[in-house]
Amino acid sequence: MRVYVGFDDTDTIDADRGTGKLARWFEQELPEGCLLWGVVRQQLLIDPAIPYTSHNSSACAVIDMPDRSFLNSIISLAIQHIEKHAIPGSDPGLCVAAEGNGTLSNLIEFGKICATTVVTKKDAVQAAAGVHLSGHGGTHDGIIGAAAGVGLTASGWGGRFIEFKRLRDFPEIVRVSDLESAGIVVVSVDRDAPVPCPDDMLDTRGWLRPRLWGARPTLPVTAAGKNLWHGLAKEKRRDQNKKEG
Repeated sequence: MRVYVGFDDTDTIDADRGTGKLARWFEQELPEGCLLWGVVRQQLLIDPAIPYTSHNSSACAVIDMPDRSFLNSIISLAIQHIEKHAIPGSDPGLCVAAEGNGTLSNLIEFGKICATTVVTKKDAVQAAAGVHLSGHGGTHDGIIGAAAGVGLTASGWGGRFIEFKRLRDFPEIVRVSDLESAGIVVVSVDRDAPVPCPDDMLDTRGWLRPRLWGARPTLPVTAAGKNLWHGLAKEKRRDQNKKEG
């Protein structure tokens, strides 16, 4: 059974770590028998009316648990994790929802709204009725992003993986078949969309971050030469490197 654990607003502008890193660290706290499937960063609306630290993004850890009896333990551990690692002065929020819960459809719609519209904590509470939603410091504004992160991730469309099968351990030049063996779908986004062959090589340019497309980690690539592809990487700002961990 899959459970979505959304974290938001656990850092401050001058912190040495961000919400993405905190979400990735949660793997170390999971009960025996529970496995981290991945961690997805979700981008929310950038608007002057919204207070945010640097990019207004939240992070959702997707966990496979043996059955629903583990849910309360995961919630308790997530709360302890925030209390241990959130930066003083932040406004942390947590949302936890298991698949099969009817509220997920409301969270999915809420997540889509958060990508385009300014919303309130009251809106988040209403959308998350029936699942766990809690604030853990400051204004508790983080409940908005936490709920939106769960909804967008549960939709299966949107966001980028900041953890999946030890992304950072892959070499900069990697064989397409090695990525696909790890469960990462490699998809050409060139106009004619040729299919990358298993023995083709991919230059990640030091930044391997699949997207969440069709509920699967999917890596968009462009042709860079015969049997060579480039990931859609771009130079990252220093603070983004630091926040993602």
